[in-house]
Amino acid sequence: MRFRTLAGILVVAIALSGCSAAMPGAPLDPAERSTPPNGTRSGLVTIGGGREVFLSCRGSGSPTVVFISGTGGGADEWSTLPGAGADAPSSPPESTHAAVPVFAAVAESTRVCAYDRPGVALEDGSPTTTTPVPQPTTAQQGVDDLDAVLAASDETGPFVLVGASWGGLIAQLFARTHPDATVGLVLVDSASIHLEQTLSPEQWQAWMAAIEGARSGDAESPAYEPTMVEFRGARPSPSVPAVVLSSDEPWDLHVTPGESTWPAWLAAQSALTESVHATHVSETDSGHGIQVEQPDLVSAAIDDVIEEARRGVTG
Repeated sequence: MRFRTLAGILVVAIALSGCSAAMPGAPLDPAERSTPPNGTRSGLVTIGGGREVFLSCRGSGSPTVVFISGTGGGADEWSTLPGAGADAPSSPPESTHAAVPVFAAVAESTRVCAYDRPGVALEDGSPTTTTPVPQPTTAQQGVDDLDAVLAASDETGPFVLVGASWGGLIAQLFARTHPDATVGLVLVDSASIHLEQTLSPEQWQAWMAAIEGARSGDAESPAYEPTMVEFRGARPSPSVPAVVLSSDEPWDLHVTPGESTWPAWLAAQSALTESVHATHVSETDSGHGIQVEQPDLVSAAIDDVIEEARRGVTG
């Protein structure tokens, strides 16, 4: 498995995640949507401006679950299990049954889609086929790209957004930008605007410097500080079913000598939970990559949000 963690990427200079340059699609208005599509699709979607985005979808039903990968991660991150490659743990977590990747598990009950942002690398190390864009990029650019690819592919709302790490910031801003199309949020050890407050000023600046120093060519790289400005100008988070899953195995950003950043990460997870009015799953027996390390736990959280969203629609 070639799983990219937020912590590891800031230790070594490898691909960082961001989002593509914006090419907004049609407004996401569930009232104008017809029956959700079904069947399997896997390939490039043209979104305009000479750009294409890789999109993979499967299953049928509503709401449509959209997976937004973490730092440097492609769509295949949600189809990965522990022990899937050279970088996997030498002793995968013990289980009484065979784990099922999140993408496949959730596709049993509803429509699911995942996509590659520009500049990501796949689990086997190969580059994405999504058209590259200038980096760094912001969460709003990620929202605009996701808007565009969903509209161009006619993948219909309403949506449950599932975002990991940096992808969680894109999910949060998508929900604020398209509240009428969003019926649920699942945030998997997600980054958040609260890190700007929970990290010390010295740690925050060291983190921003580490991201800047690790930028390389077209590899995606997050523009965190402009993203903080975007959130300050955005609507509040919509009142929808939400779950925040947090790692409970300590890891560190390693951005500056001295105090660990782990307490600040945990504090930001608590603040995020409160801000999106979520259920907090803090006992995960996992590091940062919960969707890979504990896929059953993530799938169960998504299923809970789907069920609650469906009750809200029908009730």
